[in-house]
Amino acid sequence: MHKILVQRAERNMNAPSSAALRRFAKQALLERIHAAELTIRIVSVKEMTALNSTYRHKSGPTNVLSFPFDQTEEMDFDIPLLGDIVICVDVVNQEAAAQSKTAEAHWAHMVVHGTLHLLGHDHEVEADAVKMETEEIRILKSLGFDNPYDINKGAPQ
Repeated sequence: MHKILVQRAERNMNAPSSAALRRFAKQALLERIHAAELTIRIVSVKEMTALNSTYRHKSGPTNVLSFPFDQTEEMDFDIPLLGDIVICVDVVNQEAAAQSKTAEAHWAHMVVHGTLHLLGHDHEVEADAVKMETEEIRILKSLGFDNPYDINKGAPQ
């Protein structure tokens, strides 16, 4: 069982439906983990800028950040808590337009990318980046989306 909570920092944010966001995350979880809980939070530029500054020590907003939950052995949950994915609505929509992608395709990519980070994938080393991109491409294809790297190599940060 996969439990995915969607939070929207403000009403009327121009993001896909909660059902679509859950579908994207669940596809990334399939075949990787039987049960898990995670949160997808859709935020403004202001909130993302603060998070990016605090946790990555970088100025300005970014498209997606993942915050894995560090579960200790003493914690006993019925469903493993993976963590949080935070997505900046304005940055993602602007990137989609700039990269000539549909907003839905880029949102799917950001959710899949963030979910893979929660599952332990990383792209700091080239070999790991290739492995992660390959997984993203495969998952997005299963959702009916094209390879996101054909348009603009290296979009997620």
